[in-house]
Amino acid sequence: MKVIRTAVLAAAAALAMIVAALVVPPAQAHGVTMFPGSRTFLCWQDGLRDNGQIDPYNPACAAALAQSGATPLYNWFAVLRSDGAGRTSGFIPDGQLCSGGTSGPYDFTAYNAVRSDWPLTHLTSGANIQIRHSNWAAHPGSFVYYVTKNGWNPNAPLKWSDLESFGSAANPPQSGGVGGLNYYYWNVQLPSGKTGRHMIYIHWIRSDSNENFYSCSDVVFDGGNGEVTGVGPGGSTPDPDPDPTVTPTPTGACAATFRAIDNNWPGHFQGEVTVRNTGTGTLNGWTVRWNYTGGQGFEGSPWNATLTGQPPSVAAKNVAHNGQLAPNASTTFGFNATGTAPSPVPALTCTSP
Repeated sequence: MKVIRTAVLAAAAALAMIVAALVVPPAQAHGVTMFPGSRTFLCWQDGLRDNGQIDPYNPACAAALAQSGATPLYNWFAVLRSDGAGRTSGFIPDGQLCSGGTSGPYDFTAYNAVRSDWPLTHLTSGANIQIRHSNWAAHPGSFVYYVTKNGWNPNAPLKWSDLESFGSAANPPQSGGVGGLNYYYWNVQLPSGKTGRHMIYIHWIRSDSNENFYSCSDVVFDGGNGEVTGVGPGGSTPDPDPDPTVTPTPTGACAATFRAIDNNWPGHFQGEVTVRNTGTGTLNGWTVRWNYTGGQGFEGSPWNATLTGQPPSVAAKNVAHNGQLAPNASTTFGFNATGTAPSPVPALTCTSP
C-alpha cells in the first residue's frame, strides 16, 4: 500500500506541475514565501488532493477558490507584477497588497479578503527563524521583509502604512534546483515586543528585470515554533487575539522513530515515522516533532498525518483514523521530501493531549 500511495502522490504532484506549466508564461520567474507560509502556498498545500484537484479544507481558502477559481492556486508561486521595479506604496494600492494589485497574470484578489480564518503560523517574538521563499524560477535579487506594526487592526484591509521593515536579504542560498518545492533560505531574528495576530509581508525585487513578487503570511506571536493551524481535515483556526502566554503541552505515553528510505532520486528521499503507544492506557491523539538541520523540506503533503509545523521545526499530527492506539499498538505515516536524507536521523518527540 505504501508503494501505491507513493505512486499516487508522485502522480498528483506531477499533474499539478504539468497544469502549472501549461498556464504559466515561461519567461516569468516565480516565488512566494513557504515559511512562514503565504496565503497562496498554504491554501494550495491545504487543497491539493491525490488526483491533482484543488479542494481546500480551510474556509478562507475555499472562499478564495470559489471567487477566483483553481488557476491561481495551481500558480501559487506567481503573485507578481512584471513592471514592479521595486515600487511599493502608490504602486500596489492599499487593500491589494496580498494580490500584488490587479494587473498580474492571475487573479489573486480573493487573497486580499479580510478574514480571521486564513491558515495561521504560530511564532515567538524575538526568536530566530529561517525564512523560506520558493525558487520555482531562480533569479538574482533581494527580499525585503516587513511585519505589521503594533496596534495593527487585522479586521481592516492591509495598508502600506501598517507595515514596518525588519530586514532584507540579497541573493540568499537555495535548497535545490528550480521547478519544484525548493526554496531560497536565510535566517532572521523576528522583532521583539510582538503579540497576537500580525502579517509578515515579503517583497522580492529582481535585479535582472522589473518583475517583483509579493507574499502575505498570516502569523500569530503566541510562543509558537512554526506550527500551522487552520489546515487539513478538522483544522481549527485559533482565537484571533490569543493569550501570548504558552502552556507547555503535556507529554503523552507515546514514542516515535524516523526512517529515511533511499529512492535513488537525487535531491529527494522518502521518510517514514512510526508512532507507538508506550503507556498502559489508550492513546487518544498524538503529535510528533523534529528539527531538520540540512535544509530539507516536504514535497506535497504527508500521508496518514497532517503537517502542523513547517521545516525546519516540523510537527505532524494524527489524522482521524489513526489517532487512537491501544497499549503497545503502533501506526506509521510517511512523506516525500526534498534535500538529502538526514544522517544521523533527527531526534523525535511524541506528545499526546
